[in-house]
Amino acid sequence: MARLDENRPFIPVGIAVLTVSDTRTTADDRSGDTLAARIEAAGHRLVARAIVPDDKQTIRDQVESWTKDCDIDVVITTGGTGFTGRDVTPEALEPLFEKRMDGFSEVFHRISYDKIGTSTIQSRATGGVANATFIFVLPGSPGACKDAWDGILAAQLDYRHMPCNFVEIMPRLDEHLKRGKA
Repeated sequence: MARLDENRPFIPVGIAVLTVSDTRTTADDRSGDTLAARIEAAGHRLVARAIVPDDKQTIRDQVESWTKDCDIDVVITTGGTGFTGRDVTPEALEPLFEKRMDGFSEVFHRISYDKIGTSTIQSRATGGVANATFIFVLPGSPGACKDAWDGILAAQLDYRHMPCNFVEIMPRLDEHLKRGKA
């Protein structure tokens, strides 16, 4: 059963938040604000934050540059996961993934289903790893961001979470390349 091992230290990680929207600004980015508040309350470092339009290349360029930044361990995006013509975040980012994280999407949808029922199928939330950086692609609603953080990311980004967590494997994400991110 999941638990916190209080004998292990908390290890803060560097996180970047990207809001994907043609209409949001820093003044009304509630989803980005939700994530930023939770990241900081958990004791992690909010290293970068940006808003970009629903444009595949712009989204990909921003996230790819963050995956090359040694201070950023995790990128969380919010927005652009639906089915409209402008929703292109998964298409922008999945080609970057060296490894997909199918379980993230499955658990996210399970949590979301308990709250919004079948409407959860209108999200294409996804996750993966690129350049030894975890990438999580979330819907653009504050509720979805809360669900993903509270239900998955808070525990998996806590080194004390047992039986396993993402933080303990971060040093080994790129071992097959024989290079270190740091």
